[in-house]
Amino acid sequence: MAAQSGKTTPMMEQYHALKREAGDCLLFYRMGDFFELFFDDAREAAAILDIALTSRGEHGGDPVPMCGVPVHSAEGYLARLIKAGCRVAIAEQVETPEEAKERAKREGRPVSKALVKRDIVRFVTAGTLTEEALLEPRRANLLAALAEVRGAVGIASCDISTGEMVLEECPPEQIGAALARLGASEVVIPEGWPVEQSEVIERPRQDFSSDNGEERLKSLHGVATLDGFGEFSRAMLAAAGGLIAYLDHVGRGQLPLLLPPALRAAGQCMAMDEATRTSLEILTAQNGVRAGSLVAAVDRCVTGAGERLLAEDLASPLLKRVEIEARLAIVGWFHADPLSRADLREQMRALPDIGRALGRIVAGRGSPRDLGQLRDGLADARSIHDQLANLPDAPALLAQLLPQLRGHGALIDLFQRALVPTPPTERSGGGYIATGYDAALDELRSISGNARRAIAAMEARYRDDTGIASLKIKHNGVLGYFIEVPAKHADALMAPDSGFAHRQTMAGAVRFNSVALHEEASRIAEAGGHALAAEEAHFEELVRHVCASATSIAATAAALARIDVSAGQAERAAEGGWCAPEISDEPILDIIGGRHPVVEAALAKSGERFVANDCALSQDNRLWLIGGPNMGGKSTFLRQNALIVLLAQAGGFVPAESARIGLVDRLFSRVGASDNLARGRSTFMVEMVETAAILSQATSRSFVILDEVGRGTSTYDGLALAWAVVEAVHSQIICRCLFATHYHELARLAETCDALSLHHVRAREWKGDLVLLHELAEGPADRSYGLAVARLAGVPQPVVKRAKQVLDKLEKARAETGGLGAGLGDLPLFASIADEDEVDETTLADRLLALDLDALSPRDALDLLYQLTAEARATKS
Repeated sequence: MAAQSGKTTPMMEQYHALKREAGDCLLFYRMGDFFELFFDDAREAAAILDIALTSRGEHGGDPVPMCGVPVHSAEGYLARLIKAGCRVAIAEQVETPEEAKERAKREGRPVSKALVKRDIVRFVTAGTLTEEALLEPRRANLLAALAEVRGAVGIASCDISTGEMVLEECPPEQIGAALARLGASEVVIPEGWPVEQSEVIERPRQDFSSDNGEERLKSLHGVATLDGFGEFSRAMLAAAGGLIAYLDHVGRGQLPLLLPPALRAAGQCMAMDEATRTSLEILTAQNGVRAGSLVAAVDRCVTGAGERLLAEDLASPLLKRVEIEARLAIVGWFHADPLSRADLREQMRALPDIGRALGRIVAGRGSPRDLGQLRDGLADARSIHDQLANLPDAPALLAQLLPQLRGHGALIDLFQRALVPTPPTERSGGGYIATGYDAALDELRSISGNARRAIAAMEARYRDDTGIASLKIKHNGVLGYFIEVPAKHADALMAPDSGFAHRQTMAGAVRFNSVALHEEASRIAEAGGHALAAEEAHFEELVRHVCASATSIAATAAALARIDVSAGQAERAAEGGWCAPEISDEPILDIIGGRHPVVEAALAKSGERFVANDCALSQDNRLWLIGGPNMGGKSTFLRQNALIVLLAQAGGFVPAESARIGLVDRLFSRVGASDNLARGRSTFMVEMVETAAILSQATSRSFVILDEVGRGTSTYDGLALAWAVVEAVHSQIICRCLFATHYHELARLAETCDALSLHHVRAREWKGDLVLLHELAEGPADRSYGLAVARLAGVPQPVVKRAKQVLDKLEKARAETGGLGAGLGDLPLFASIADEDEVDETTLADRLLALDLDALSPRDALDLLYQLTAEARATKS
């Protein structure tokens, strides 16, 4: 912000004080019907919002840059600023001009210079949004806080738009994977804590106290102990303390809806790192949008809450077989009854988002429309319960969900009596309390209505009395009610004995008042004011009823979301011919006719058919080495099997004829790396980092897909790395793995790795053209078809012809010398050298440079010389 100099007006002094409080947030400074921004805030906001940057007055001799947005449309501008990565502080007027003048009198200051008091009422940040216009309906909006206690990292996350709060713990090295799973919009950490996240909010370390976190949770939920919610570690409680303190800060003491915390135990979800999630395009495609992602291909939900829960399911597949089978059972139940499923989905399509409506109401940002949504949504939930309860053979999970859809009869009845059928989005204008709910309010409305009718009659009488047919009684926000006549008739009303008082002269019209009109206007204003106050009191009363039932309403919203997801999964399965997977504890992956859901959907749009393939991994045949040409379908085959595993453990049907899935604890995908210039990493470096993570974190229960490891460096280095990685996965990790490669030499690993088998994607050349069959077959690839693919891609014919000449020479040399694979058959097995000590590559120069010669005694120097001589002799021998 520009430095202050010279004389500053009281308003700018107030602004600067608020700006210091706002810190690095943009400050929305309320002035009348606009939020104004000044100085650097104005420059930044004007550029993002594409609005005019102007200036006002003088500030120390310089014009003050400024821009503004209308209050009534501020939400749209806030959404764009938040999307651009900004945080915004809202400074509202907290007193009226009249109150400011009274305060000035009490303080002995000139009334004419009274400045309305302003205060920051809220910070608007990416993780603390509740407004419908600012939120993505299909994605949860999570805020996360991290804290470390005795080597364990606690993570507290919540979606304040629905109140859901989860506490969990992870080792420090798995923070990245945990945050990738959560996909938090905002991450809060203690000041000075080193964490590899580019966008974090640092808060005072004292906020992250486990004792404080425990006490805040107890106080919030009115309990003496948290044992009923789960066994939370000190790290979890510390993170919860930081989270609540941050919410208290941004809400200026007004906490949003926070439901009792749920415990996410270690080993509850399948682990996937950020590289795997990006590679598999689970929630977003490579270009960052939803279209083309797994969730877009699977989603058939009809409610926003269902879509958010589906995204959460896919981001956090389950690990417990009984929980997976419970989800599969309810999907199968809906799948078996298409008529009932269709009726249910049609009824749910009209459901309001009661979870987010509840969040806005409890956060103090609710509207009459939100109350109406709760009324209608809870009534629909009761109807859905009655519909599903009458169907036979309900699965166990549905039996658990159905009771949560009832129990709101008294609240529904109250809201049906209290609210009009379609309540407005704003409560300032009233009109949302139903006639008949409050007799006193009805009387006030009657007085106001009668007065308006009296004004209409007065207008007709004045026309008759004055003979001016064009006389009208109008109203605006400045003058209130007034009489208006054309200028040519004004003289008659200007007469002292006319009974009219002149108010305003306009171009072509003159405005007047009268005693009778003033009295009627006063009656209207008084009755209208009392009516608005009465409605406001009723609104607050209804909000109290909602807050008292917040936990049970949230449970209803969650149950409706789970039902929507299950019915949507069944709909997708019926639509695509998907099957119910069988979940096993054995380390197998037996898929018949597997398909890639995203690629299949894309091909279907153009009328093409997806070629299905089988995959049969077991303990004795756990690593498939897959060769074949580019564009032949290797990467698609790898990804489709990973996605089938993910879908199955998320509790849904899978795109295959049949599938038997052995539970996978960690899923790794190293397919299609690219440069990470922000971190200074080349494609090959990214590939090696991802490969290193797999080799260090994968277990025997993991599923790994690797595509062309080693391709980013020299041929010899790449082959050597690929060879060593295959051996490590096969003999050290001993997990299920699909490994695609163009190194034909790796086929020789089948001679020494007993659980490795060779496969290839089929292709044929026909009259000089490459025909890709996209079918997987057993055995090694006979060739790579690289030149044919180049020709298919449009590489000029002279270049392809020259490449053919070079290739012939290379293949002839390989036949004569044994090529790249020469001598590889003599290598010992990986396991036999895994425990060998690494060769000490420390050079003599390195050792000498490391010495502190000034501190070395003559005796120590002589001993070192003898040692070096002995080592040199040993090396020679």
